[in-house]
Amino acid sequence: MTNSVRLLSFLFSLTLASPSFAATLRAGVAKVDITPAGKEVLWGYESRLAPATATLDPLYARVLVLEVGAKRLALVTLDLGRSFGPASLVRLRESAKRSSGISLLLAAASHTHSAPFVDDEYKNGTPAWESAALEKIQGAIQQAAKDLSDARIGTGTGVAYIGHNRLRLNPDGSVSWFERNLTRIPTSPVDPTVSVIRVDRSDGSPLAVLTNYACHPVVFGADHLRYSADFPATMNRVVEEKLGGHTLSFFLQGAPGDINPYYAVTPLDQDAVKWRDWTGERLGREAARVASEIHTESTGQPSMEFTEEALTLRLRWDPDKFRVALVKFLGPQGESYAALVKLQFEVSTATVLINKRIALMTMPGEPFVDFQMNWRDRCPVPAAFLLGYTNGYYGYFPTIAAASNGGYGAASAATWVEPGAGEHIVDRAVVSVYQMLGRLTDLPDDLKRDVYK
Repeated sequence: MTNSVRLLSFLFSLTLASPSFAATLRAGVAKVDITPAGKEVLWGYESRLAPATATLDPLYARVLVLEVGAKRLALVTLDLGRSFGPASLVRLRESAKRSSGISLLLAAASHTHSAPFVDDEYKNGTPAWESAALEKIQGAIQQAAKDLSDARIGTGTGVAYIGHNRLRLNPDGSVSWFERNLTRIPTSPVDPTVSVIRVDRSDGSPLAVLTNYACHPVVFGADHLRYSADFPATMNRVVEEKLGGHTLSFFLQGAPGDINPYYAVTPLDQDAVKWRDWTGERLGREAARVASEIHTESTGQPSMEFTEEALTLRLRWDPDKFRVALVKFLGPQGESYAALVKLQFEVSTATVLINKRIALMTMPGEPFVDFQMNWRDRCPVPAAFLLGYTNGYYGYFPTIAAASNGGYGAASAATWVEPGAGEHIVDRAVVSVYQMLGRLTDLPDDLKRDVYK
């Protein structure tokens, strides 16, 4: 036997004896209580001036870490009114990358109006409760990354009606505010789709159930002064009870910029807790039903790709007039808001593609529901999820049509970005998915033929 033949034979035997280095999908989860110890000012209602007095249900950060090869995604859902500000997000990203090898971090808030106030910049530094929450979340990411194990993933959809469109377009073209819908009158547009991701352990037992749905968590109104995740707390409880075992449920807020629950801002003396639970149970039962029917599969060649883009968006309003109007509208408090008015915003968006079948896109604010349906219709893979309130907060993102009609969130002081901003973000996400699928390339077809002859 020649030396070259011996070498080939030796290499071939090594190949047979060595384990496969093909990438596998691995997953880990963790949950941490981030409820403030003190009585913080609450998010969401201008008329609510008193701080929190107690806790109805804990505020949690839930973490799912997914790994394929060298790539790790950390999805952190927050029982907060909005995602953290830029400085806190940078701190969280850097810590997650350094301690847990996280390639991309998505911090997605539920938008509950019964959580502490979060801001981009604080006059007196980051509040103690937020610093403590960031430390706990960093630890939860480390724990989830430490507990990674082989996983399977699948998706499914259902239908639940728990809310209505709160901007009523009248025959004369005017828009009316439609806050509560006690008769459950059908409205449009509304997206009743309950989109579910199920992540299983290798033995088929459920590890995580992620439910994507579009509805403001505002069953509790301004008279409610206790910390609460609102209806997502009930939804998560129902899903975990129905799935049993050690399943962690996640609520992924969608595009609810113009969607309220039927029983929005229910006064406490009208049994607000009962209607919070009715709303969450209705959604939770459907999410659990869908999750129980999902058959997860081990993919022969799992994959996970993502892009993160920094987009520049312009201020919608005349800056000088806007500052003056804010002060007139809000009084002395408006001066601090007016000082934050910028001519343009640098926003971060992300698109994720898992196994070339599951796509996630993010928006850093409050997108109107049309964007969720448009994204799902245009996305070229079977399962498409839109995550609002993720990695920053830049007010409402109305559609161009809604912006022209007016109304709260469409043409109000809480609407900062230029018309067309939401459409642009969805367009970029759709393009990113096509690129990750290899269907949009960096060289013209006719030139490729010449180059690769």
